[in-house]
Amino acid sequence: MPDVLDASPYDALLLLSFGGPEGPDDVVPFLENVTRGRGIPKERLKEVGQHYFRFGGVSPINDQNRALLDALRKDFAEHGLDLPVYWGNRNWAPYLTDTLREMTRDGRRRVLVLATSAYASYSGCRQYRENLADALTALEAEGLEPPKVDKLRHYFNHPGFVEPMVDGVVRSLAELPEEVRDGAHIAFCTHSIPTSAADTSGPVEEHGDGGAYVRQHLDVAQVIADAVRERTGVDHPWQLVYQSRSGAPHIPWLEPDICDHLEERQAAGVPAVVMAPIGFVSDHMEVLYDLDTEATAKAEELGLPVRRSATVGADPRFAAAVRDLVLERAGDERGQEATPCALGRLGASHNLCPVGCCPARAPRPAAAGADSPFA
Repeated sequence: MPDVLDASPYDALLLLSFGGPEGPDDVVPFLENVTRGRGIPKERLKEVGQHYFRFGGVSPINDQNRALLDALRKDFAEHGLDLPVYWGNRNWAPYLTDTLREMTRDGRRRVLVLATSAYASYSGCRQYRENLADALTALEAEGLEPPKVDKLRHYFNHPGFVEPMVDGVVRSLAELPEEVRDGAHIAFCTHSIPTSAADTSGPVEEHGDGGAYVRQHLDVAQVIADAVRERTGVDHPWQLVYQSRSGAPHIPWLEPDICDHLEERQAAGVPAVVMAPIGFVSDHMEVLYDLDTEATAKAEELGLPVRRSATVGADPRFAAAVRDLVLERAGDERGQEATPCALGRLGASHNLCPVGCCPARAPRPAAAGADSPFA
């Protein structure tokens, strides 16, 4: 390995995340940011905010992003990758526009973006790109010349993302009582989204029943299940299930819900379940409430032993994966051929989101894609 790794033409990495409240007074303003333009009354937001108030009004996501920042900076420094790492959020401080303004004033001209969402979907990819476009437009209106931004490819099947989840499932199985361990079912959990959004996720050629969103999750689940079988010698049955549904009840969302699934598994005589949140980078509020609180309470009501496996978080292997993705994209920009790291059947995702990828219901400008209005 050379003493200094080459990230050119990029001169910074931006960690782009969702954001979350850091105290009780932040909860309603945060939810107003998340739901802006939908006309949701403040009283309704206070009801929704009970999940956060239950945990002191603090979402764990910001601290988890701080830990990931530290892991990335440590990994880069140890491997001679001279690339500063910044952090901006869509819905709470540090806000994306403020961070991009800071980067612009620091002289950053080519920026790679790591979104804390590993899969293709409107809310997990294009919406981040729309927020980038909004921020870049705001800086231009201030008379600044913002940097050119590119987004790292989806990393759902990168070994550095998958292998920590394999470890988590194996550990959770080992924590189950021995008499139920071998018969345990694995529920691979991810965020439910409207079926219409799932069906149009990914490039146009991947649209259809469930789109790229479902196919990517199923592929990762199979990879993890196969690895667990190799590690334990037991072929555990599994299913992809969903959580954290929101919105109007008449709109179809991906199913089954994790709580319904636990009822079905218990009725079918399954002796135990491991809930594996493969759709989430870290243990943020949806994991703490929907799995650790709500689903775990449902399992206790059913008398069904459950364990919840860990998310990737700031695992050093994930930090190393980000370094690998940075160098892969930088080499591609310099015209160098590389073999991308990817497990499973689907192969590495695209570097540049094509036109028609994960479309919005109402078209909006989106940066870092083939349809970006920014040069």
